[in-house]
Amino acid sequence: SILYALAGVADERRGWGRSDETWRALETAGALGGENWFALGDRDLGLHLVRTQALRAGEPLSAVTARLAVAIGVEARLLPATDDRLRTWLDTPAGTFPFQEWFVARRHRDEVDAVCFEGEEAARPAPGVLDAMDSADLILLAPSNPYVSVGPILAVRELRDALARRRVPCVAVSPLIGGRAVKGPADRMLQRLTGGTSPAHVASCYPGLIDALVVDEADADDLEGLGDVRPLVTRTLMSDGDARRRLRTRRPARRGG
Repeated sequence: SILYALAGVADERRGWGRSDETWRALETAGALGGENWFALGDRDLGLHLVRTQALRAGEPLSAVTARLAVAIGVEARLLPATDDRLRTWLDTPAGTFPFQEWFVARRHRDEVDAVCFEGEEAARPAPGVLDAMDSADLILLAPSNPYVSVGPILAVRELRDALARRRVPCVAVSPLIGGRAVKGPADRMLQRLTGGTSPAHVASCYPGLIDALVVDEADADDLEGLGDVRPLVTRTLMSDGDARRRLRTRRPARRGG
């Protein structure tokens, strides 16, 4: 999704995959009795086939990502958190499921009791990740689900430790507006796992890791409990380019003064 967004080919209406997709491969798989619950369009499937082939041949994920980025016209340097296998599992009252099955096939209908990351003990940062963090002027945690989107990144211990000892501001953007998720189950997960959906509950997912939290104007009257985390209040719904640029203008002071 990040690769497609940077290339300007993301399907913003669906929130995933490529724009102007066709679905012949998926339709054929379903017609032949195969599984078709994981909706990959034809062009998206083509990229995944090339990536999977390269990974099975032993090419690191970071190298594959860099090659694909060049191929579709991305100029920014895009780094995965790790080259190691790291798999997300969800413990629910209905059982334990891998992330894709819970999120897509089961439509994240099951409440989550715990999130586990298989392989986190051995996962190391991909080449260039720690250097990029050390040389950054600002670190941003996107308004994604703290558990299943940001969580796997922070499960890489050396990366999390580097963030904890940062010398520049780290700013997180809340994924909630008025205590509700714009899309997905983030609000339900926060309610069940932290007891609420206030900005303080969002900040509690990042203990010692953030200096400021960008919150929507709808949450401006619910800022208690943030402690040392500075709230930055603005409109956070990134509905167009102007809204994205507005968010970029909100920046805290440099860490340490």
